[in-house]
Order: sequence, then structure tokens, then C-alpha cells
Amino acid sequence: MKSGSPNFGGHFDIDAKRESILEIESLMAAPGFWDDSGKSREIIKERTTLEKVVQMWDALVRQADDLRIMIELGEEALDADTLAETAEMANRLVQAVAAAEFQRMLSGPHDRNSCFITINPGAGGTESQDWAEMILRMYLRYCEKKGWKTTITEFQAGDEAGLKSATISVSGEYAYGYLKAEAGIHRLVRISPFDSNARRHTSFASMYAFPEIEEDEIDIKISDVDLRIDTFRSGGAGGQHVNTTDSAVRITHIPTGIVVACQSERSQISNRGTAMKVLRAKLYEREVEERSAKASEIAAEKKDIGWGSQIRSYVLHPYKMVKDLRTGVESGNPDAVLDGSLEEFVVAYLMGVRRTVGDVE
Repeated sequence: MKSGSPNFGGHFDIDAKRESILEIESLMAAPGFWDDSGKSREIIKERTTLEKVVQMWDALVRQADDLRIMIELGEEALDADTLAETAEMANRLVQAVAAAEFQRMLSGPHDRNSCFITINPGAGGTESQDWAEMILRMYLRYCEKKGWKTTITEFQAGDEAGLKSATISVSGEYAYGYLKAEAGIHRLVRISPFDSNARRHTSFASMYAFPEIEEDEIDIKISDVDLRIDTFRSGGAGGQHVNTTDSAVRITHIPTGIVVACQSERSQISNRGTAMKVLRAKLYEREVEERSAKASEIAAEKKDIGWGSQIRSYVLHPYKMVKDLRTGVESGNPDAVLDGSLEEFVVAYLMGVRRTVGDVE
């Protein structure tokens, strides 16, 4: 770090990261580096991640140095324009440091990965099934705002309205890092549109995120003899087109009882490939849970879909309020939240803060 630069870099271990980059470059220059394509891709991915952190740090140092020079000029000149520019530069530096600190929160082994999210209603029949579909739309809108590509890979419609289960593939950098913050039980309080007496109802639905895992990233063995594969005719919201062939695929992993399905493509082969990705992600998460004494962060959030276990409440009656019960973040604009304005909630949770903010725009 340059002499005189602000000492806000201890958390980032920049010197260690620069050394790691040099070590990786030495590995890449060694004979036989490309013999194991899977391992070489992982090493290159690690180098790219390290380089981004170092580049971000170097940019912060340059901003700090520029600000110091501007402060010195301002002290000499004492003119309004220089002071205003200095204040603006200071504000930009503060924002850049906050962004860097947030980026550090997304440093888990799979935070950069795409992911799958699953949505299921709690007890309560049509009420909860309708709420689950509202949750589905909320996350589709949030992903759209983030610029991530989404595909509904599995959708089981509710009996009268809503859904019984849904799985979404979310493709984009840091999709898992962000969406893992939303894992848990979501509670809705409203006047039921399905109650002829217009009574207030409470409904629950769950959302969980699983990182997309490539075969060469982890040692998860899936034997064909452990799988039961069923095909069925796809249709509804997940299929987009009602197929005349049995292209949808449901895979049951017999040893664990995990069931996954995909119906988003016309090709049975494509649907099977996606379903296997979902299965691999869930098996990975299961293994993480079993290896960890405290269990994984996702497992810690998995509770009964009902009272006392929710992470966030959405109240539409008798007043309007969304409150995250983990961070204390609130919004008086539930319509905006349900339309995908979730960033305040996600950032607050990942940063580990407790605060109250104004309405989400």
C-alpha cells in the first residue's frame, strides 16, 4: 500500500492476494497445467476473483490519494468550487468503500455462482398457494432488476389458484450470493380474496436457494442405479407450451428421497440435464449440512413453514408494512417490495446490520 494511504485494507489482505496471484501465474506457466482441464479452470477462476479484489483495492487507493491532493489544494485555495469538488470526491470514496465492504460479504465458495431457488406454500390450501405464487413473481422481478436470466424449470399449479411448488434457475454473477439472503419463511397478512366474508388471513410460503454446482467443482457421486426417472407431459407456467410428448422429467434420488423435476424445455434430454443440475445442487447442500457441526446457513433457516419461523412479514391489512425480522429493515410500500424491490433487505442482511429504512422505491 502506498505510504500515507488510509489504513482501511486490513480486512482485504491485499498483500496476501497479490502473492497468491503470482503463485497461480507460476502454476499456469508450469508444464502440464492444462492436463487437468477441470482443475485448471478452477485455478483460473480463483485468479480472476483475486485480481478483481486487488483491482478494486487499487482503485480505492487512487481515489484516496486524489482526495488527499484535492484537500491540500482546497486548504490553499479556499474557494467554493474546490471545496465543493472535494466534498463530492469524499462522498464518492465513502460509497466506493461501502461497496467494497459489501463485496467482501460475497466471498463464500459459491457466492459468485448461478443458483436454483425453490418456492413452496405452507399449510393453508389455496391461501398459501396463492401467496407462494406472489413470492415467485417477486423473485422473478428482483432477478430482472439485477439483470439475471431466469427460467422456471418446474411448476406445479395449485388446486384453485397459485402453486404447490416451483423451481427457478437463476443465471448471473453472484446470483447465489445475493439470493441466499432471502432463504426462509415469508409470512403474509391480508384480507383474503378467496374468503366471501372478507376476513383477514395469515399465509406462509418458503423460499430456498441452492448454488449451481458443476460436476468438476465437487466430489458428488450420483449413480444411475440410485435414480428413478419418470417422464410426464409438461404444461402450465413452467412449460410455456403444452407439449404433446412426455418431455418433462422427474428424478427421484432413492437413497435420500430428494425429488427434482424440470419441464421448461421441449427436449427430454435438456430437461433431464437441468434436473440433474438441481439434484447435484441439493445433494451438495445436503453434504455440507452433514459435514458441518453447526449445519450450513441454509439448513439453519429451514424450519416448519408456519408460525414463529418466518424471516419476514408482509402486512397488507389493517396497515401496510413489510418488516424483516432478522435485521429490522422496514418498508411502508409493500407493493414495491412485492414487485421486486428487495435490495435494501438483501444488503442489510448480508452486511449483518440492524436498521430501519424509509419506503423502498
